[in-house]
Amino acid sequence: MRSFAANGKHDPGGDVHVQRWSGGRAFTLIELLVVIAIIAILASLLLPALSKAKAKGEAVVCLNNTRQLALAWQIYADEHNGRLAYNLGGYGGRAIAARTNLNWVNNIMSWEVDDVGSVLGSDNTNTATITGAALGPYANSANIYRCPSDHVLSTLQRDRGWSQRIRSYSMNAMVGNAGEISQGGVNQNNPGYIQFFKITDIRKPSSIFVFLDEHPDSINDGYFLNKRAYNKAGSYDYGSQWIDLPASYHNGGTTLAFADGHSEIHRWRFDLTKPPPQPEIVKLPLNIPSYQDDDFDWMMDRTSFESQ
Repeated sequence: MRSFAANGKHDPGGDVHVQRWSGGRAFTLIELLVVIAIIAILASLLLPALSKAKAKGEAVVCLNNTRQLALAWQIYADEHNGRLAYNLGGYGGRAIAARTNLNWVNNIMSWEVDDVGSVLGSDNTNTATITGAALGPYANSANIYRCPSDHVLSTLQRDRGWSQRIRSYSMNAMVGNAGEISQGGVNQNNPGYIQFFKITDIRKPSSIFVFLDEHPDSINDGYFLNKRAYNKAGSYDYGSQWIDLPASYHNGGTTLAFADGHSEIHRWRFDLTKPPPQPEIVKLPLNIPSYQDDDFDWMMDRTSFESQ
């Protein structure tokens, strides 16, 4: 059997028909650009949705973390005849608490690195300052002390290759024994409010927060303090300050765990309350204009009850 090439001529090489494809057509440059544009449009539509989904997932994890901390706090009280874990702070303003494992947590967050001689820097990554402190034996993991949205680091820390600091949460200054500051039953940092020493002291546990995620530039020790300003007559006076500032990782909101065990996210109204989560961006104490005091009032109403 004779064979013919695709051009119709006799193929002396044998019985195989050789087919040469000449009808193919490549994409034009315009068609490629159209495809790329369509992909870019789809990506622009999908990426915000994926980002929102990730943010919601992190908020759920943050809620669960604070619930776990509140559970550890409750178990501690159960095993100590109702007495609450130590929550130590320094005298006045932004003073830092004494370092001791008797405290609920024994570290101080800073923007330093763990160079030789830097005591504060090593606290940022040393989980023993969590597991060896008072609540450590009752918590299921050191990971629950950090909000998953908190990856804020200083330039020095990023250059060192860090991915995160180990703690994002602080405890309400009016909850727990504050050591010398609360001798005599009154917190010297906030004498107008009741200090809760036992879990039964909190008569409305659903109204008093225990833990919250604190702004990364505000957090240092585990003691979250704010107080209202009073005038000479002893009544509330406008002109209060944020001493410690809550975080706003979750769509402008902070996660809080309450004494009854529930957690919630509260979103702040004013930009003053929610500066970007960056190092050295907040100058504390931060004065609060009278027309922006709703966020501060909401926080104080859930901090304690006035003693008068």
